[in-house]
Amino acid sequence: MHARPYVTLRAAMSLDGKIATRSGDSCISSPDDLKSLHKMRAQADAVMIGIGTQLNDDPRLTVRKVRGRNPIRVVVDSFARTPTDSRLISTEHGKAIVAISNNAPTIRVNRLRQAGAEIIRCGTQRVDLEELLARLRERGIHRILLEGGGTLNWSMLHRGLVDKVVVTVAPIIVGGQKATTLAEGEGARKISGAIKLSLKSATREGKELLVVYDVRK
Repeated sequence: MHARPYVTLRAAMSLDGKIATRSGDSCISSPDDLKSLHKMRAQADAVMIGIGTQLNDDPRLTVRKVRGRNPIRVVVDSFARTPTDSRLISTEHGKAIVAISNNAPTIRVNRLRQAGAEIIRCGTQRVDLEELLARLRERGIHRILLEGGGTLNWSMLHRGLVDKVVVTVAPIIVGGQKATTLAEGEGARKISGAIKLSLKSATREGKELLVVYDVRK
């Protein structure tokens, strides 16, 4: 039994580990991979992203490629920078939660509330991810699909808050020092400190490779 929701990290990346180009283009998934992603969304209670993904992509995080219910959408946004006219906030496709820190400006927080977002305040300087997951669990959220950018992915992995990693490897090489990788942040200092995974499956899906790992605790 988890004291927090079960978290699955889901991403599509190039062979060299990039989830977006240096200009922020993240359209890596094939149509079939998008269907797989939307199926996983329909099975999750909530989908979580970081503020970087929100500002760069303005995603809806809804289920459109398959039949199913829309999950709750969660943005980790320490300083309440999510635009009130973003598709996540403005679309009528279920609840949107913005997780903020105590440092978030009151005027921005009030605007998000007025736009219909639910606010969860946790953390002094930045969002406390452990507290956020505990609060989400209290709201009946048991399964989270993490579609974060590299920064949020690393923060969740580094804190031991991810249970499974599902990655589609596309047959492309993006390159670029400034292109976003699957996990960024500070990273491990030594290989001995890397996140350890156990391979569960590797299957060919058209021209892509779908790999599934459990995170070793």
